[in-house]
Amino acid sequence: RVAITAGKQWYQRRVAITAGNAGGRNCTISMRTQYGHTNVPSVVGLLVFTHTWFWFPLAHFLCLAFQPTYLIGLNKDLKMPVMKFKSCAKPSAYAYPPLLEPPKEKEKEKVSTAILSTTAKKAAKSKTAAATPMEVDPPATAAAEKKEEKKVEEKKDEKKEEKKEKGDDEKKEKKEKVSTA
Repeated sequence: RVAITAGKQWYQRRVAITAGNAGGRNCTISMRTQYGHTNVPSVVGLLVFTHTWFWFPLAHFLCLAFQPTYLIGLNKDLKMPVMKFKSCAKPSAYAYPPLLEPPKEKEKEKVSTAILSTTAKKAAKSKTAAATPMEVDPPATAAAEKKEEKKVEEKKDEKKEEKKEKGDDEKKEKKEKVSTA
């Protein structure tokens, strides 16, 4: 649950930064035209954007609500004329917000390793196991191998005989049933 929440927070921050940087930081989100009428594509874009949690590609609909805030002036020759504007606002009101800087990595402190009592016990066991030689079975003789092979063959023969006896008994029963019928 913590991972899901962290993922959502990360996504929310990314969307907020992206919306703030839209159009080179020269766009706003608006649902009205410059004449005061409702801008239907902007309304639809924001409505669909609210369903981003169900399917992430719906986030792209936010761009339908962006409105440019910059002024471009050209003369009849498509050249920029010399313009002067007077504003009583502070220049900081028009300044771009500072870019976000990635967090600086802190130096990691070395932590001493804790030695557990179970680790010491395992180390002691491995030392004693290395000191004692491993037990080995004596090699089997050829005569013992032949005896085992004979026993296996005898068991196979016994099974075959049992099957034959069962088959003979079934044949006799069938004959008796046919003769009595």
